Amino acid sequence: MEEECRPMLNTGLRGVVIADTRISDVQGAAGKLIYRGYLIQDLANTASFEEVAYLLLFEKLPDAAELKTFKAQLAAERDIPPEVIAALKTRPKDALVMDVLQAGVSLLANHDPDVTDQTQEAAVRMAIRLIAKFPTLLAAWDRIRNDKDPLSSSPNLDHAANFLYMLKGEAPDEEEGHFMDTCLVLHAEHTINASTFAAMVSGSTLAMPSYVIAAAIGTLAGPLHGGANEHVIQMLQEIGKPENARAWLNRKLAAKEVIWGMGHREYKVKDPRATLLQKLLKELAASQGSVSPLFETAMALEEACEEHLAPKGVYPNVDFYSGILYREMGIPPDQFTSMFAIARTVGWVAQWLEQSESPTKIGRPRQIYAGPTERDYKPVSERG
Repeated sequence: MEEECRPMLNTGLRGVVIADTRISDVQGAAGKLIYRGYLIQDLANTASFEEVAYLLLFEKLPDAAELKTFKAQLAAERDIPPEVIAALKTRPKDALVMDVLQAGVSLLANHDPDVTDQTQEAAVRMAIRLIAKFPTLLAAWDRIRNDKDPLSSSPNLDHAANFLYMLKGEAPDEEEGHFMDTCLVLHAEHTINASTFAAMVSGSTLAMPSYVIAAAIGTLAGPLHGGANEHVIQMLQEIGKPENARAWLNRKLAAKEVIWGMGHREYKVKDPRATLLQKLLKELAASQGSVSPLFETAMALEEACEEHLAPKGVYPNVDFYSGILYREMGIPPDQFTSMFAIARTVGWVAQWLEQSESPTKIGRPRQIYAGPTERDYKPVSERG
């Protein structure tokens, strides 16, 4: 009797194509990340986060009038309802930041006037609100957990600088605002990664955007996705100093342990975002007149990895340097993943809006059952 044909198991959905998109592209062999036709290097070096957000949402870079209007829309939607602030104050001070952020999405949805409107125009309005309010939500929670009052947004500051103002209580200088703005640009979108895929599966059910984004946040929280940059900091602190990097790496490789921030499912060369973040850290070092010890250790580790891992196509990814830069800007390590989220919200809602433009099929992959064959049920009294 011939065996039944067994379908091929494809864990991680590697190579499975599920959608057409006009939003972004990763060309891993060439080390290119493209937002709607623009190289990430060009956008990070010249465009503001608001310009990039507009590009991802509306398929083109804004002209001066469109950018002014878009900035005004974001600024008008930044503040969050007092009921949400009151709810945040009920959370334990040691609550995980990503838990609070995920819960906050649902709280914001309770106060969104468009939450039951199924039109595309309402979808765009909800998307803009989410982009505008995420930094406020995160900053408010950080102040609440540190026994400080949340701050209202500043209409005179752009998206990145306003976040730093609400977080720290003072407006950033031009350099710090530039660094944060660039980080948001670099993290805004990255094709169908795990969190975006989770958002698309949720969106395929025609779920409301609050559910879609909550699903994405929960997926981003995992250490193999958005949580890796916090692990990089812990790893560098364990190494201690640059001269320890090579011996430390040899021990980890011999034990077949993870080298956090190294390697990417898509890139076979150095992640272009890692290159840009490394450049920012060098600019910061030049302006301060000294190099961060963590940055020195990271560069020494990258150099050691080139010998052992580069021949296998393993290079630094975006997480390798992002946490160091956030730490230099005074961002608490347990907020690193949520920093990723406030930027990636743009990509998530852009993917959701594109998906909602045309009829879609509910996400429903197959599985291979590997459990026991049919068995007879026995009452409890007959089970040995």
